[in-house]
Amino acid sequence: MKVLVVIGHQRPGSFCHAVAATACETLRQLGHEVVFHDLYQEKFDPILPHEQIPKGAVRPAEIEQHCRQLQASEGLVIVHPNWWGMPPAILKGWIDRVFCQGVAYEFSADGQVIEHLAGKRAVVFTTSNTPPDLEMQLFGDPLENLWKNCVLGFCGIKHFFRRNFGPIITSTFEERHAWLEEVRQIIERHFPAK
Repeated sequence: MKVLVVIGHQRPGSFCHAVAATACETLRQLGHEVVFHDLYQEKFDPILPHEQIPKGAVRPAEIEQHCRQLQASEGLVIVHPNWWGMPPAILKGWIDRVFCQGVAYEFSADGQVIEHLAGKRAVVFTTSNTPPDLEMQLFGDPLENLWKNCVLGFCGIKHFFRRNFGPIITSTFEERHAWLEEVRQIIERHFPAK
């Protein structure tokens, strides 16, 4: 299986980076091919120019490469912190530029959504500093809805799982170690060896 792993976190050495590294390592141990992008490290440009919005628009080579990798992948792993109930801007820009019409979806002549990513599977790992009970009480779970319904589900990915880890700021080494073991188990469950 070819799996695209994308991280949107600005600080190397973060827990998000440990999650991404654990996911990549586990996928490779299971015999999968991994395509990895660290958006901050690569200085990914998140700004979507107007002329690149229409279906069939000419895109820069870097963006075209990301689009081809998304289409060619059978699985997707995304890792990012929860910033104000959203992914960081660089990752939102990646969605804007890569999950575009003609690549991830398009509309039929009668306005129906044609899902180009149907049959793929996705796992999203997020981190936060708000205690989970307080997060749900105050905000619900906007990231679950964003990924499950607004982005991945809209494009046809129905095999979806998300796990949030936190609060990171008060976590112990032992907790983080246990969470990384959980990352391994989640990857093994959703991307089994063939």
